[in-house]
Amino acid sequence: MNKLFGFLELKESLLPTIPWKEYHEDTTFESDRLWTVRTAVHRGDDLNLPRAVGVDGAEAKMFANNVLKKLRDNGMVIYYPYFLADKSGTLNVFNDRIVIEAVKEDLWNLVTYSNKDVTIIIDDHEVRYDGDETFITESEMTELMSYVGEIKRMFRDDLIEGKSVLLEWSYAFMCDKEKQKIGDRYLVFYEARTV
Repeated sequence: MNKLFGFLELKESLLPTIPWKEYHEDTTFESDRLWTVRTAVHRGDDLNLPRAVGVDGAEAKMFANNVLKKLRDNGMVIYYPYFLADKSGTLNVFNDRIVIEAVKEDLWNLVTYSNKDVTIIIDDHEVRYDGDETFITESEMTELMSYVGEIKRMFRDDLIEGKSVLLEWSYAFMCDKEKQKIGDRYLVFYEARTV
C-alpha cells in the first residue's frame, strides 16, 4: 500500500486523522495560518516526496502549483493546516504484536535523526519497554491502543498475509501563523502504509 492509498484509507476510517483536502489550481489558502502541503503518487517510489511544512498561504500556493504541474496525472497534492507536535511516533500493528516508538515533538526527530525516547513492544499480554517507561502516559497508551481494533479491521487482509501496518501519529496542537499553540492537545494519525 502506498502513501496515497494510506491517505485515502485514513480519511475513511474511524481514526482521528488530519483534515486533508486535495489541492486544485483554484484552491485558496487562508493567510492567517500555516499550512502543510504534501504529494502522493499513484505508482512508483513514494518515499521522500516533495513537501512544504509550516508555510504561509502564499508559499503553500506556489509550492502546490509547482508540484501539481510536475505530477500531472501520476498523483495528487494534498494540504492541511500545520500543527505543532508535542509527542510523535509510529504505531506498527502486526497480527500478533504491536510496536510503538515515540519521540519528543516532531516525528522527524525519530525518522530523520534516529532519536527515540521509548520503544514499547506488546505481545501475548506482555509489555516490554526500551527507553523511558514514563514517556507515554497510561492515558496516551490507552488511547493509542483503542484504535488497534479498527486498524486490524481496516487492514485485515494485509495482516493475514503476514504484513504489518505502520501508522505515523502525533499528540499535537493547532497553531497560529506565529506557531503559537491554539486549543487543546489532540491525537492525530497522518500516514499509514503496509510493510
